[in-house]
This record gives sequence, C-alpha cells and structure tokens, in this order.
Amino acid sequence: MAHQATPLRRARLGRVLGPEPTTVSGVVLLLPGGDEVSARRPSALFATASVHALGRRLARAGHDEGLVTHVVHYRYRGWNGSEAHPAQDAAWAADEVVRRHGDVPVCLAGVGMGGRAALHAAGHPAVSSVLALSPWLPEEDMAASPEPVKQLVGRRVLIVHGTNDERTDPELSFRLAARSKKANRDICRFEVHSDGHGLRQYRSEVQALAEDFVMGTLFGRPLSRPVEDALAAPPPIGLRMPLAAGFGSSLHQR
Repeated sequence: MAHQATPLRRARLGRVLGPEPTTVSGVVLLLPGGDEVSARRPSALFATASVHALGRRLARAGHDEGLVTHVVHYRYRGWNGSEAHPAQDAAWAADEVVRRHGDVPVCLAGVGMGGRAALHAAGHPAVSSVLALSPWLPEEDMAASPEPVKQLVGRRVLIVHGTNDERTDPELSFRLAARSKKANRDICRFEVHSDGHGLRQYRSEVQALAEDFVMGTLFGRPLSRPVEDALAAPPPIGLRMPLAAGFGSSLHQR
C-alpha cells in the first residue's frame, strides 16, 4: 500500500470579533490554551472558549481607536516539545497582520499554553506588547535550556496568574518574570489571590486589567496607577502585585 503523506496544515486567523473599524490602527492576536502534546487539530469551540470573552471586550474598548482582534487557530492542539507549534503559529499570525494591515502595533494575548506562545513569539518586529494569562511554563530542568527571555526586550509585558492555579504553576511565571526583569524593565506581573487557572472568580477585574494594559500599550492611553506602579517597582514587588477586588470599576470612564 502506498504511503499517504500527512496533509499540510496551516494556521489561520479567525474572523474579526465585533464590528470591524474603517481603519485598522492596532491588532490583538488571541492565543488559546492547549495541551502539552497533541497532533490533533483544535476544534473551533476549543480555540475560542478561553479567549472569546476577552477578545470581545477588547474589541469594544478599542473600536474607536481602530483595534481589531483575531483568534489564532493553531495547526495542532499541542505544544509538542521543541516544535513549539503554537509559538510558530503566533509568529505566522503576526506576519499575516503585517501583510493585511501594514505597520500597526500588535499585542499577543495568550491564555495557558497560549501565554507561553505569546512570550516566545514576542520578538516579532510587529509586536509591541504581550499579555500572558495563567501561562503554562515547563518545570525547570537543569539539563534543559531555560525559557528564553531576550525576545521580550523592548516589549511591554503583563503576566496575570491566580495563586490557586492547580494546572499551571504560578511560581514558574514569577521566576520567568524575575529573569525577564533583569533584561527588560517594562514587565510586570499581577497575582489574583485565591483564584484558579481560569481566573473566573475575578473575571471582571482581570478583563479590566487586560483592557487597561492593551489600550495603553497599543494606543498610548494612560495606564492605571496600579499598572504604572507595578512596572516601576523593583522585583519582587512589581512581580507580585495583588489585583484588587473591584479593579476597573472607575477606570477610563468616558
């Protein structure tokens, strides 16, 4: 029997969330979670479940500024070791933004495994900021190379992690942030006390924080005082900043 070649898979951008602005001035690429190892193609529902609500909120907040948001549909559901497929797909998506819209700033916003993909792909020239929610990071291994951080230089980076996350270790994101801070002052990390991986208990506050960061880094809106303080504070203060209950209730009222 003749061997059948595996079909070539391609990543793709999902449709624009919300009404598309007349002129595009900035793009958020939403990077969903996934599995450590899987050659399966993610379902459409799987791809949007973890990032859809955030994407719609950002689309509403930034419509008048010319913001569009796309979910990145991966080729594979898994990270798959050194292949790092989601990070490759994130870089492809940034290339696609340049092809479609030209020189506009991009924020990579990822959840879980997508957070790791966002951090890895941050070195793309179009990327100006990175938002990593509950990022999945590998256990530190003396025999393996540590997670790269040089690509974060020149980008503003926000990591958000629940202290009760049982799926992705919040201590690993703190350690990555601490290493990154040595090369890049524009990184901060917020802790959501008692919240888990999905950050559901304080979803409103987390989404308000994400909106504040994205609108500030893409369009120059003033950042909230807590974010400014976190970026300016030396480690570990600015990397263990507590997210206050009610955050965002009075931000950017227009």
